[in-house]
Amino acid sequence: MKRRLARHKWILLLAAIGPGIIAANADNDAGGIWTYSLAGAKFGYGLLWVLTIVTISLAVTQEMGARMGAVTGKGFGGLIREKFGARWSAFAISVMLIANLGTTNAEFAGIATSVKIFGGSKYVVIPIAAVAVYMLIAKFDYRRVQKVFIVSSCLYLAYVISGFMAHPDWGFALKSLARPTMSFKTDYLLMFIAVVGTTITPWGQFFIQSFIVDKRLTKDDLKFARGDVYVGAFFTNFISFFIIVACAATIHARGITIQDAADAALALKPLAGSFATILFGLGLLNASLLGAAVLPLTSAYATCETFGWEAGIDKTPRQAPIFYGLFTFFIVVSCLIVLIPGVPLTTLMVLSQVLNGALLPIILIFVLLVTNDKSVMGEHTNSKAFNIIATATTVGLIIMTLLLLASPLIARFTGTAVP
Repeated sequence: MKRRLARHKWILLLAAIGPGIIAANADNDAGGIWTYSLAGAKFGYGLLWVLTIVTISLAVTQEMGARMGAVTGKGFGGLIREKFGARWSAFAISVMLIANLGTTNAEFAGIATSVKIFGGSKYVVIPIAAVAVYMLIAKFDYRRVQKVFIVSSCLYLAYVISGFMAHPDWGFALKSLARPTMSFKTDYLLMFIAVVGTTITPWGQFFIQSFIVDKRLTKDDLKFARGDVYVGAFFTNFISFFIIVACAATIHARGITIQDAADAALALKPLAGSFATILFGLGLLNASLLGAAVLPLTSAYATCETFGWEAGIDKTPRQAPIFYGLFTFFIVVSCLIVLIPGVPLTTLMVLSQVLNGALLPIILIFVLLVTNDKSVMGEHTNSKAFNIIATATTVGLIIMTLLLLASPLIARFTGTAVP
């Protein structure tokens, strides 16, 4: 009897695994890799403390999304429409789509950047990658797509190896996780918001809820879904830690200036070995491909669920034409933008993460309102601790965004230079 119960629990756990891990790891996309690389290269270990806060906030906000999906069986956009009406749901979807289009551009920019590391041409690789991403979603069923996403998530361990090969000051790095440092300079504020915005994203809230619904998880699966979310939140920032540490111990320590993630990977070669460079480059390519699939998919899911259109990986393009049309639109437009000669790939990647961070509070306000509504969530409304953490995250990002906008004025009165 005990063996049967234990086996049943394992079956439930395996059934629930996926959404949390995939959603969290997809946050470490191309823009994320570049953001963490730049954070380590420019500020050393100085921004590691942000990861500690972000890990907790990510776990809480993603759990709220998973809980909404499991309890209601509905997507986030659909819930906003039911509770606040068509105008507010259209506003929320518009915020997400703006952020998503910028981030999808960043994913294909990441593919182009990774090609640079290995000496290839973006004009050849980008179209191939676009077709591969489309075929993955259009031709595979839900289970196969999830398996591909999970395997892709595991490949992020390449950054752990790169981190060890950089031989950082582990004692100082671990202390930096708990030692906040602050600056009102524009570049620091930009990087702070980018680090948060690349980890906790507007699309992430829509994605995990849609994935939970598509996987048909219910409130009976909440215990295992939470475990999936918490493991995913820890793992994604565990990887982020090693990316920052690798660049802090090598690039920052030597005072090297980098222009993009390819420069970061190539700078590791004389400092940590060619194998570290290869791993860093492969990690960037993997992250970019995962993001290039997840972002358009999230955009299509959320939009169709909000307006009642057919959606789902298990449906064919004929059964869900708008779903696949939106998915294709995001891929094609992003590819065309990245293929423009001379387009600033680095700017696309970093600014997309800043945009995510600036727009995130709007989405989190909707999350808080819905997850505290007993008529929607029943007995599964937020705990006091969750409300405090989610509210602090929202207010903190609003304050940081305002400080960023006011940073030139702050610099003028404090006498500091604005980069």
